[in-house]
Amino acid sequence: MNEQTLKKMKQMKLHGMARFFHTSLESGKAGGYTADELLSILIESQWDERYNRKLERTIKEARFRYKASVEQISFDVTRQVEKNQILRIAGCDFVNKKENVFVTGSTGVGKSFIASALGYEACSLGYKVLYQQSAKLFARMKMAKVDGTYQKEIARIEKQDLLIIDDFGIQPLETQNRAILMEIIEDRHGRASTMVTSQIPVNKWYEIIGEQTVADAILGRIVHNAHRLELKGESMRKNGVKLQTETLEN
Repeated sequence: MNEQTLKKMKQMKLHGMARFFHTSLESGKAGGYTADELLSILIESQWDERYNRKLERTIKEARFRYKASVEQISFDVTRQVEKNQILRIAGCDFVNKKENVFVTGSTGVGKSFIASALGYEACSLGYKVLYQQSAKLFARMKMAKVDGTYQKEIARIEKQDLLIIDDFGIQPLETQNRAILMEIIEDRHGRASTMVTSQIPVNKWYEIIGEQTVADAILGRIVHNAHRLELKGESMRKNGVKLQTETLEN
């Protein structure tokens, strides 16, 4: 009877239930539970199984630059990273409120790692996240215009609860990239959150975007409701600093 039950669980793709039931049978603990306890544990096991599979899929689709977590972030005093601010943002209330986040600082101070860690937290809370390096994002979108998949790409970006644009402003935007950014930001304005990491201070983004009218339109849609993380200190790579928990990249 137990073998038949296990077989049916697997056929119905109740893998979490099957795994727990099989383990409890092998350990001889199955008979130690009341019917209510056994049912509760079986349902909890199946819920955990589905949650973990969904989380794994969401993280894979997000394409994070680093495998990171908030617990791994270094709050060394020289970095001037405010722990309470990071933890508040990690709660992802900003995603629920459709607000934005800017992470700025010189190269090597840990911007991309922190953005990845915050993105992982959003995934764990069930939000859809997409992590994109800015130059690659613009290159892919321009290619999509050529092969006819542009609207499909725009729609995919629009569906994300959180879009992370990494390394923004390394080069000034040319006309086509400026138009692409405008469309992305317009589609997401008031509907979803955007996180931007940049070596360039926010007050210099006008120069990076170029064409004042477009720059006003873009920044007017993302700046007013943005949380700002301004990282200080010199490059960790430059100083040869090695932290046990944090990858020393942008």
